[in-house]
Amino acid sequence: MADTKETQEEHETTTDNAEETNHDPHFEPIVSLPEQDVKTLEEDEEELFKMRAKLYRFASENDPPEWKERGTGDVKLLRHKEKGSIRLLMRRDRTLKICANHNILPVMELKPNAGSDRAWVWNTHADFADEHPKPELLAIRFLNAENAQKFKAKFDECKEVVGKSLESPGNKDSANKVAEKLEELSVKDDNADNAKPSEEKEAESKKEESKKEAESEKKAEKTEGEK
Repeated sequence: MADTKETQEEHETTTDNAEETNHDPHFEPIVSLPEQDVKTLEEDEEELFKMRAKLYRFASENDPPEWKERGTGDVKLLRHKEKGSIRLLMRRDRTLKICANHNILPVMELKPNAGSDRAWVWNTHADFADEHPKPELLAIRFLNAENAQKFKAKFDECKEVVGKSLESPGNKDSANKVAEKLEELSVKDDNADNAKPSEEKEAESKKEESKKEAESEKKAEKTEGEK
């Protein structure tokens, strides 16, 4: 009888502990904040292309001029549903801060970057990544050559679509002015072909140092063997 009473007391204690453990009191917040929709300005656009890549800008203001990394993230090609314009948009990972934002124009041309099969270089006369439009020489690098070719194919396709929409006389004059501006930028940034991103310069420098050290060690071993 005593065992039965003790068992009942243990059961009641266990049940009480379980209730305390599962108890989740609800408190109403002191200040109620209404939910707000944060617009990315992509709501009125159709996504034509999206792929992960790394972006660089050519810092011609530096001495000497060099490629600077601008961010890693998803590069997108977006077409406005009403206007029909197409823009390139790229945001950095995590922060989602814009690192490239400009319209695609028929006069733009993707060129290989320093002979790489997975990177492209192009000029834009008005990039809005820093809110205020300014001309930029940009380079983008993909994981492999296949991804780079997919980007170029879609980029060129977008150029053709935009080109057809600019065939009217009024739009053609604007396109010609942009073409002249891009040609000026290409002349100014010819030395970018031989410039490489700072991280690639460091990697090549380390590789060269390692090579020299290995050669020095071989010479030392050869000299020691002759002795």
